[in-house]
Amino acid sequence: MLINYVTNYFVIYFDDIFMPHKQFFEYEVKMKYFIVTYGCQMNVHESEKIAGILEGLGYEEGTSREDADIIVFNTCAIREGAEDRVLGNIGNLKRLKKKNKNLIIAVCGCMTQKEQTAQRLMNTFPFIDIVIGTFNLPKLGYYIEAVKKGRQLEILQEGDIDEVLPYKRTSGENAWVNIMQGCNNFCTYCIVPYVKGREKSRKEENILKEIKEIINEGKYKKITLLGQNVNSYGKDLEPKVSFAQLLKDICALEGDFTLSFMTSHPKDLTDDVIDAIANEAKIEKYIHLPAQSGNNRILKLMNRSYTREKYLEIIDKIREKIPNCRITSDFIVGFPTETEEEFNDTYSLVKQVRYDSIFAFMYSPREGTVASKMDGQVSDEEKHERVNKLLKLEKEIQEEDNKR
Repeated sequence: MLINYVTNYFVIYFDDIFMPHKQFFEYEVKMKYFIVTYGCQMNVHESEKIAGILEGLGYEEGTSREDADIIVFNTCAIREGAEDRVLGNIGNLKRLKKKNKNLIIAVCGCMTQKEQTAQRLMNTFPFIDIVIGTFNLPKLGYYIEAVKKGRQLEILQEGDIDEVLPYKRTSGENAWVNIMQGCNNFCTYCIVPYVKGREKSRKEENILKEIKEIINEGKYKKITLLGQNVNSYGKDLEPKVSFAQLLKDICALEGDFTLSFMTSHPKDLTDDVIDAIANEAKIEKYIHLPAQSGNNRILKLMNRSYTREKYLEIIDKIREKIPNCRITSDFIVGFPTETEEEFNDTYSLVKQVRYDSIFAFMYSPREGTVASKMDGQVSDEEKHERVNKLLKLEKEIQEEDNKR
C-alpha cells in the first residue's frame, strides 16, 4: 500500500505501514531533531533507533534543543533520581514551546510505560505532544504526522519486539544489537518487568542478518548483544534457541570482530554459556554478573533465586574455565530491613571475589514494586555510609591489583 504524506517541508512516500521504506524528499528547510537519553546501554541503543526513524523521515540531527523541530526524551525509570531529572528537564522546555509553537515534544522510554507516570506527564506538562511506551517506536512517524494535524497522543499498549528498524549508530566502533526485551524475574526492587513487559526474544535469523550487515560495513570492531537478561534468550522461541547456541552461531560468521553481551542473571548463567566464552576466540573474556547482595536473607527478599554460596560456585567455574576473565558486578545497599551485619556480608563478598570493578547503588524505592511496600526502610545516611564503604573497598582492591 502506498501512502503519500504532504507537509509544509517535504513529500514522503511510504510503502510500509510501520516505517518508510522508499522515500522521496522535497525540502524547503531541513528539519532537525534532538534526542535526550537517560539510563542504560539499552536506552542508548533505543535512541539510535529513534534517530534512524527520524532521519528516515527526513530530519537531520540538531546541535541543541533550541534549533530542533522535534525533541525526544528517551527516559529511564530504574531509579527515582533519573525520573526527577527527566521531569525537571521537560519542565524547562515550556519556554521553547512558547517560542516555537510548531515544536514537537515527545517522551518515550521506561517512564512512559507506567500509566500513572504517563498521565502525570500529560497533566503536568500539557505542552508535551507525544507520550509513547517502549513498544510503540516503530510507529513514531505516524504519531508525528498526527500531531501535525492537531492531536495530542498518549499510546502505551504492549506489542511485539521490533525485529527490523533503522539505526543511526552513534557508539564509535561498538555496535549494539538488541536480542531480547523484557524480564520474567520480578526482583522485588525492580520496575523493569512492569515497564518492559515479559521476555520476548528476537528471531535468531534476524539477529544474524543484522550482525552480517554490521560486519559488512567494516567500521565496527566490537558487537555487543543487549537484553535485560541475555541468558534467557530463546526460551520463548519455537524452535527454541539457547543463548550459548546464539553465541556460537554469531562467532561462526566471517569477519574480524569482538563479541560481548550484557547483562547476565546469575541464576541463568549456564555451563554451556561459560564454555562458549572460554572456547570462542571472538568472545570478549568479560562477564558482568550482578550479585546485588552477599547476604542470603536479603537475596531471598530481593527474589534473586540464588544464594551467596551458589553465586560463588559460578564465580569459581568462571575463574577455572576462563582464568583471564574480567568480572564486574552490581550491588544494592540499604535494601529494606538490611542490617549492618548483613551489609558486611556484601562487603566480604566483594573482598572475596575481588571484582575488576563494581557498580554500587543505594536502594531507591520504585512505586509499584514489592520492596517499596516493605517495612524497615533504611535511612539515607546509612545508605550513603554503606555505599561509600563498598566504593572505598573497590578502590583498595584495584590499587592492590595494579601493584602486582
